[in-house]
Amino acid sequence: MDSAALDFFKRVLATPSPSGYEGPVQNLVREYAAGFADRVTTDVHGNVIAVKNPDAPLRVMLAGHCDQIGLLVTHVDAEGFVYVQTIGGWDPMQLIGQRLTVWSDKGPIQGVIARKPIHLLTDEERKQVPKTKDLWLDIGAKNKDEATEMVRIGDPVTLALGYTSMPNGRACSPAMDNKSGLWVVIEALRRASAKGVRCGLYAVSTVQEEIGLRGAKTSAHSIDPHVGIAVDVTHATDCPTIDKKEQGDVALGNGPVVYRGPNMNLKVTERLIDVAATADIRIQIAAIGRATPNDANMLQVSRGGVATGLVSIANRYMHSAVEMISLDDIDRAADLLCEFAVGLSGDEDFTP
Repeated sequence: MDSAALDFFKRVLATPSPSGYEGPVQNLVREYAAGFADRVTTDVHGNVIAVKNPDAPLRVMLAGHCDQIGLLVTHVDAEGFVYVQTIGGWDPMQLIGQRLTVWSDKGPIQGVIARKPIHLLTDEERKQVPKTKDLWLDIGAKNKDEATEMVRIGDPVTLALGYTSMPNGRACSPAMDNKSGLWVVIEALRRASAKGVRCGLYAVSTVQEEIGLRGAKTSAHSIDPHVGIAVDVTHATDCPTIDKKEQGDVALGNGPVVYRGPNMNLKVTERLIDVAATADIRIQIAAIGRATPNDANMLQVSRGGVATGLVSIANRYMHSAVEMISLDDIDRAADLLCEFAVGLSGDEDFTP
């Protein structure tokens, strides 16, 4: 991974993009992709679509969603404490003790979420799991009037953003789900553009995956791809408490994960595996026996059907402030998708 690509990844991770409020990160994507794509557009839904060879008869779509889970300001009480609802799937325990940012019209407003100190909790309260509705965001305001001068109902909220380098080529940050996948599809397009690609290759930074796979649905309808490959994160199982017998054997640093199962086209999946072997790209194999809970779901059933693949990045501690991935894994994933696309002549048949 070169320094420019790594810098792009860090900037994307430092930019807020809760579902419905992805604009700032999409601006970065447009700026970066303009350096190598033939055309970069943004649709009315907010999806950014970068394409090489838009007039080629075979269209291949790579989808990585840019949105992260977040919160939404819903109420400010008389004392100036802010109450929120969730955007996407949260474990309330992940919020307690966190620094958060309200992305207001006036700029970022810092806040914290905590709870009654341990000294003051009753025995019964200590046994209870907090609910999101019972948590409040403290932005330091003295009262409601002061708070509402700073924030408005409907302002998005994220965990405090930032990138931390870890040993063994690992990195930790909120929103690895799924800015890792976003980086992979854009970087794959850049590498394929440099090597020479004959198909129409579309890299799409999709929106609103966390609230129902919505951006993949609209962008795939517009592009009408013959082949679609979603790139998302998956649960790493190389840490305590996760059962490999249920979730598979997936480890950080062992390469991107190629999924097999009914949501994926057999020929696309086998081609990804063959490409990895030919190019000496280390991969992991995993299986899922149902429609996937990510953009691959919508890609497969778009219009008359799309030959779909799923490539995932192992991620520890998903939907938390400390999501951890391997930089080697995203680098290899970009190489895998680049080689897949460059190897297409344009006359392949992916009919099962």
